[in-house]
Amino acid sequence: MIPQGRQTKSLDIPLDKGPQIVEAKRGEPIKTVKPYTAEVRREIDGELVDRGVDFIKRQKAAGKPFFLYLPISRTHFPNLPSKRFEGASRIGQFGDSLMEGDAIAGRMLDALQELGLAQDTIVVFASDNGPQGEVVREFGGDMPDMGSPGPFRGELGDVSEGSIRTAALIRWPGRIQPRASYAMFSIMDFFPTFARLAGGKLPDDRPIDGVDQSDLLLGRNDAGRREHLLTFVGPDLVAARWKQFRMYFADVAPGRSGWGGANLLPGTGTTAAPMNGYSKVFNIESDPREEHNIGTQYEWVSGPTLRVVEEYMGSVRRYPNPPAANITRF
Repeated sequence: MIPQGRQTKSLDIPLDKGPQIVEAKRGEPIKTVKPYTAEVRREIDGELVDRGVDFIKRQKAAGKPFFLYLPISRTHFPNLPSKRFEGASRIGQFGDSLMEGDAIAGRMLDALQELGLAQDTIVVFASDNGPQGEVVREFGGDMPDMGSPGPFRGELGDVSEGSIRTAALIRWPGRIQPRASYAMFSIMDFFPTFARLAGGKLPDDRPIDGVDQSDLLLGRNDAGRREHLLTFVGPDLVAARWKQFRMYFADVAPGRSGWGGANLLPGTGTTAAPMNGYSKVFNIESDPREEHNIGTQYEWVSGPTLRVVEEYMGSVRRYPNPPAANITRF
């Protein structure tokens, strides 16, 4: 509410000075396509899919195999559904965008089928992080513009299981049999796995963080080849998972996450500080919300977990990491 007599001034930014959509080809300079406005945001995924389908058609016509990485924006905040899907759900913009994301995936699958490529194409549908929740909820709106981590604690920007555990669907008709798996699988594993399936050779002049999971996908084993996963905030190693246990090496500031016994500030506000005393350990299978620190009862978990950390530190001494991005500390 503006008090009577007070004047306000709007800030108008010329379209050519605001955010822009750009594109480039290998060896060519970046060129501007058009301003990135709210209306463009609504339709951007449709444009991405059009370009993706066109690329597949050109590769098919040339008789060449292809790799297509198509990072659609649904359901990333801000969820501005296209005109076609606006109001299609009964749960607000998030629901509308979720339906649109489903339709987008369907368009890609339909294109593969129509081009006769479905049987020879591995399709992966996966997210690179957990949902937004507590932070976005504060923006208001007709319905909460947020997803859910299910039984796990955390959201985008956290280091807990709800932040880094995501659903993934992998399809290769006739080769990957339909089944569900809770085997530990990192997005980093796609590189060596697909290299193996495509008959490629990994570089041997650097450490590869992923592991070949082709046996898991092809049904030759159910456990997979990964027993551990390290978690970072920027360059800082703050947690490690070994089997069903997650160990924290840094204390993460308490905040508004709402879970009983929570010790994490939600979302991109996550901050970590050196831990005084023993590391915290949680069994994420029996305690998915990480409410019960069992570090003192399960001291033996430190052995295999810290061995993994030592192996990693040894590789870093030999092959130093490039500077890491940090979305929580600008």
